[in-house]
Amino acid sequence: TRILYPIMTLYIHMLACAFGLGSWVAINGMWVELPLIVNILPEGWVLPSYLTVIIQLANLGPLLVTLVHKLCPGRLRENLVIYLVLILGAVACVLLTVFWRKTTVILGELRSTAFFILMFFLALVDCTSSVTFLPFMMQLPAKYITTYFIGEGLSGFVPGLIALVQGVGMSKCVNISQTVDNLSHSDNESFALETQYLPPNFSTEVFFSFLSAMMVVSLGAFAMLDWVPRTFEISTEHLVPEPGAVISVCGGVENPAASNLTTKSQEDDERSWLRPLVVKPFYTTRELTFVYFMVVWANGATNGLLPSVQTFSCMPYGNLAYHLSAALASVANPLACIIAMLAPKRSLVFLGVLCLLGTGFGGYNMAMAAMSPCPLLQDAPAGQAAILVRGAVATWLPLPCLGETLSALLRGERSPEKHCRKPHLLRPAPPER
Repeated sequence: TRILYPIMTLYIHMLACAFGLGSWVAINGMWVELPLIVNILPEGWVLPSYLTVIIQLANLGPLLVTLVHKLCPGRLRENLVIYLVLILGAVACVLLTVFWRKTTVILGELRSTAFFILMFFLALVDCTSSVTFLPFMMQLPAKYITTYFIGEGLSGFVPGLIALVQGVGMSKCVNISQTVDNLSHSDNESFALETQYLPPNFSTEVFFSFLSAMMVVSLGAFAMLDWVPRTFEISTEHLVPEPGAVISVCGGVENPAASNLTTKSQEDDERSWLRPLVVKPFYTTRELTFVYFMVVWANGATNGLLPSVQTFSCMPYGNLAYHLSAALASVANPLACIIAMLAPKRSLVFLGVLCLLGTGFGGYNMAMAAMSPCPLLQDAPAGQAAILVRGAVATWLPLPCLGETLSALLRGERSPEKHCRKPHLLRPAPPER
């Protein structure tokens, strides 16, 4: 058992990470691929706005799961729902690889019907994963939940890296002048310029194939996790939980009656001294209102407001700037969450400053979107550098970091010391033996 336990622990860690990889990989991958898609689909620059609405409509999945838990407690089996969700996501990714270009005429205009329908199912998968994946992971020891969150962060990090390797098709203007022969003028030239897009390193279909493979990997990892024997999750350390148990047994051989009473009283005293004093945090109504306001604003900005106008704020600076901004933002988002987990800040003042910082850069993005197609520094190299800094780093680092810290704060994992009712408590000295 001692030999198998480290191997099985590493094995379950790898499965938990691969399982978390499929949580938001489809939506994160779609955002980084938009710089190539907006030039092909008929919706053009308005495409991110459509996607934002579709993703919000897909929140019907978590709502339905919550209602089933509320109305029929104990009836819903998370593992079956997760199988259904992951299979649906893998099938939708495969179909997206084939049919994402297909359009239909609706009300006299071309619409990307197949793309929107498949994106709804992918968004339904990703949104539902928030209320099904984590409850399943809660059945495992707590150390595996951290690994699952690492995999969830990789669901945005890996597509961002793939998009950086893919590159973006550069555009150039080509002279397509033609000579027209007619009766009055034998040689009549018509001058015209046409924009042509050079292909990236690999096509969008190949990128969607990567997303499909990641969904299949997540499905396989979950199937293996679901069949892992629960006996391997128990550590050999649990065989002897406390050193005092060995001492009490040794003393009981010589004098069972006296040693049992003495050992029990000593253990009770030691446990009462070693037990940490838990102080419940207390927040005033104003502080709670401020915290909830920041939660709503950070999530609304990162999941709805800023992505919907990203094309208008980045596209005027060129395809390359838009592509790098989207890819680096996808990489910066999980990094921000990791920073918030490893180096949490407990001050609400600091969180307020972080919120103002992200709001300022987000407001600049909104201003550039409002000035599109002629924003500030459009033809200057400084403009492209600015769009990368404010779009990929300055905006997508503060707000996700803020959201992660606030969610941990509301869960009670990191409570500011100044919010405790009793700021300082003296612990009594340990009992003498």
